[in-house]
Amino acid sequence: MIESGHISEGSAAPPSWLRLSWRPRDQHRLVTIFAGLGLAIAVAMSVFGLPPVDLHGPFHQFGIMDPLCGGTRAARYTAQGEWALAWKYNPLGILTVLGAGVVTARTVIGMLTRRWLTAQLHWTLRRGRAVTVVVIGLLVALEIRQQLQAHLLMAGT
Repeated sequence: MIESGHISEGSAAPPSWLRLSWRPRDQHRLVTIFAGLGLAIAVAMSVFGLPPVDLHGPFHQFGIMDPLCGGTRAARYTAQGEWALAWKYNPLGILTVLGAGVVTARTVIGMLTRRWLTAQLHWTLRRGRAVTVVVIGLLVALEIRQQLQAHLLMAGT
């Protein structure tokens, strides 16, 4: 268990690149604000439908998808609990809505207890390079996946 920035006895130590602590104020205000807005938008889309404006990238009409294509529909379906449909449109939508939900839960706990869970990442040049390579690889894989779904992503647009 983590208390006042220290790990109590009998618990497993967190990885060396991550430090969790409890703080009297929210140290991640921008993340909190964006997560709350994102979750509110996903819930609003689940109730009222997709936005009436075209959010597609410039190449979408030519059949060229990007890694974010289908994200809006995926967020809507995730908020409606239709995870299979959300996955079909874009797995990133599920991760985004779930991440926003976790941050929002952290916010509620922080407001009720006046103690905010704070995460600090400790980067080294080697870790930064490794994360960059992994993120680029995942984005390339998602781009390929989304391009293979172009027929679905262009339907109704």
